[in-house]
Amino acid sequence: MFQLLRPALFALDPETAHHATLDALKAAHCLGTLCLVVKRPVDDPRTVMGLTFPNPVGLAAGMDKNGDCIDALAALGFGFIEIGTVTPRPQPGNPKPRLFRLPQAQGIINRMGFNNDGVDKLVENVKRAKFKGILGINIGKNADTPIEKAADDYLISLRKVYAHASYVAINISSPNTKNLRQLQGGDELDALLAQLKAEQEKLAQQHGKYVPLAVKIAPDLDADQIKNIAALLIKHRIDGVIATNTTLSREGVENLPHGKETGGLSGAPVREKSTAVIRQLAAELHGVLPIIGVGGILKGADAVEKMHAGAALVQMYSGMIYRGWDLVNECATAIKRAK
Repeated sequence: MFQLLRPALFALDPETAHHATLDALKAAHCLGTLCLVVKRPVDDPRTVMGLTFPNPVGLAAGMDKNGDCIDALAALGFGFIEIGTVTPRPQPGNPKPRLFRLPQAQGIINRMGFNNDGVDKLVENVKRAKFKGILGINIGKNADTPIEKAADDYLISLRKVYAHASYVAINISSPNTKNLRQLQGGDELDALLAQLKAEQEKLAQQHGKYVPLAVKIAPDLDADQIKNIAALLIKHRIDGVIATNTTLSREGVENLPHGKETGGLSGAPVREKSTAVIRQLAAELHGVLPIIGVGGILKGADAVEKMHAGAALVQMYSGMIYRGWDLVNECATAIKRAK
């Protein structure tokens, strides 16, 4: 059915199509018709970060920034949902247009800039949702917060989402917030992780439950950077790492329409870079903490590739723009068969 709908969606501006799709999913879920076009979820439970996931295929952050569509997205067969990225205060993000399709390469370029309604609104939406599965909440810093004060923003949001999240993802790798990727550097990352871990321990005592922390990193890292990040993740006993975010590289798409737009490139063009980072991370981490693999999954074999590289779970977003909801079941089935 999605293949019939896709030409109409692709005739719209990408951001308009995004909102139209979420609205349609919510409406179909409320009417009870979504289940008629979605296959039964794949049963393939995995225990990762101390959590039991019904299957290892999740939705990456970015599709549902404010937690407006949790129940409808969960009905698509995902083993877990990650919402956000959310910031302490609402912000409009970068000027439009800021989202571009590269259909010849099955890619997407975005420079959204953490547009969201703020963490308080997201928490309200989570409270209203009926979903009882694994829910990750992805947090970032406001654009006007100085980079030297970034930890303050992460701590504010961590405190507010802690009671409502199955795990919390720390986004330090979006290329669309000025200087954010500096937080992946040795001293900056060391200091940030120390503060987050200390706060996690306080919140665990306060709420009587332990909520894992996962750090989301970029694909544009060299071998030494990956090695240093892995060492710091182990040092601070971080619970997981999400690899990877979008890339600044334009290799292979630079001559396509919109190929030179600024922002992060996702979809098929980032697949190999993402998998290479996962493979090296796995070698450096020695199984001490799990990897959630994301980047360029457009078919079942891509998901299996991520798992074979060392991922314990996978996520998708851009692939659904080109393949629709059937991709969820396809990937979950392929992973189960490859065990």
